[in-house]
Amino acid sequence: MINQYKLFFLSAIVLAVTVGCAATTVQEKPTESSSQLNSYPTRDRVEYVLNCIAEHGGLNYISQYACGCKIDKIAEQMSFEEFDTAKTFSNLRGVAGESGAAFRDPKQSKDLKKRLKEAEASAEKSCFVK
Repeated sequence: MINQYKLFFLSAIVLAVTVGCAATTVQEKPTESSSQLNSYPTRDRVEYVLNCIAEHGGLNYISQYACGCKIDKIAEQMSFEEFDTAKTFSNLRGVAGESGAAFRDPKQSKDLKKRLKEAEASAEKSCFVK
């Protein structure tokens, strides 16, 4: 029972930080980059941040901030559609046989996976993800 409350509390903190980090200043006319930055659904941002935190030693202030920053930096470099497609290709590349070839072999798959990898590497450097 305590673990459920703890998980809920930690999830709420991550959500608040992620939404706060993604907020932009109010402008009369949004720029293309700010609309692209905000095109990432909150659910996908939170999922990415939670996975990032799990990969980097668990929840603490530093990993929480760095992982929230990381998804913001990726959003500056890729549209959500590109990010989501690259993530799908990456997740399904391990499917064996002809079924997996549709996710492994196309040029688009290779290009998007490469762009995502580069965007993540750049974001890790910018956000000091350890």
